[in-house]
Amino acid sequence: MATFGLFLLVGFFAQLVDGAVGMAYGVISSSVLLAFGVPPAQVSATIHAAECFTTGASGTSHLLHRNVDWRLLLRLAPAGIVGGVIGAYLLTGFDPTFIKAFVVAYLGILGLFLLFRAVRGPREEPPHLNHVIPLGVVGGFLDASGGGGWGPIVTTTLLGRGHAPRYAIGSVNTAEFFVTVAISATFVWAMVTGRMVIEGGIGQALAALGGLVLGGLVAAPLAGYVTKIAPARLLLGAAAVLVIGLSIWQGIQLWPKLLDEPMLSGFFSSR
Repeated sequence: MATFGLFLLVGFFAQLVDGAVGMAYGVISSSVLLAFGVPPAQVSATIHAAECFTTGASGTSHLLHRNVDWRLLLRLAPAGIVGGVIGAYLLTGFDPTFIKAFVVAYLGILGLFLLFRAVRGPREEPPHLNHVIPLGVVGGFLDASGGGGWGPIVTTTLLGRGHAPRYAIGSVNTAEFFVTVAISATFVWAMVTGRMVIEGGIGQALAALGGLVLGGLVAAPLAGYVTKIAPARLLLGAAAVLVIGLSIWQGIQLWPKLLDEPMLSGFFSSR
C-alpha cells in the first residue's frame, strides 16, 4: 500500500505536468523507480505499461479540446512506433547510459533556446511538417531506450522550431498513445521470450504500476484544459524551465555512472 500510495502521487503529478506542458511523465516516473533500484529495462516497461492508460486519457482530452493538428499526428505516430520498437528491443540487451547522456546534453541546449524564445515571445503559426518523420523515429527510440524522452525530444524540438504550443503539445501527447502501446508490446514479447526478467517481485511491480495508472488517469482530463486556456508564452516558458531543470538533475545523476564506464574511466586515469 505504501508503494501504491507513493506512485499514485507520482503518477498524478507527472501526468499533470506531461499533459499540460507536453513532456516529463517518463522522466519524473523513471527517476523515482530508478531511486528504488529497479533495473532500467524494467523501469521503461513499467512506465510504458502505465502510459498505455494515461496517454490514452490525455490524448482523448486534447482531442476534445481541439488541441490536435491531424497532419502532424499522422506523421509522428507511425514514425514513433518504429523508433520505439527498436529502442525497446535494444534496451533489454544494452547499457543505455551513453544514450541518456546524449539526451541530457541535447535537452539542456534546447531548453536554453526555448527560454530565449519564451522571453522574446513565441510565434503562433501552424506546425511545420519538415523533418517530422525522422524526429518521430528518434523520439520513439530514445523514449523506449531511456525510460522517457518522447515528450522532451519531440515537443521541445517542435516548440523550438516555432510551432504553436497548443497544437504541438496536443499532437505529441496524442501520438504518444500509439507509440507507448507499441513499446509495451515489445517489452511483453521480451518477457515472454526470457530476454527480460522482472526483479523485486510481481506484487511490488503491480503496486507501482497501479499507482502510476490511477494517478495519471485522474490528472489527464485536467491537463488538456490547462493547455487550452494557458497563454502560449507561459506554456513555452514552463517547458523551458522544466527541460533545463530536468537536464541538470539527470546530468548530476548520470555523471558517476559515466565515470564508471570503462572507456571514460580509462581516459581519466591516463591523465
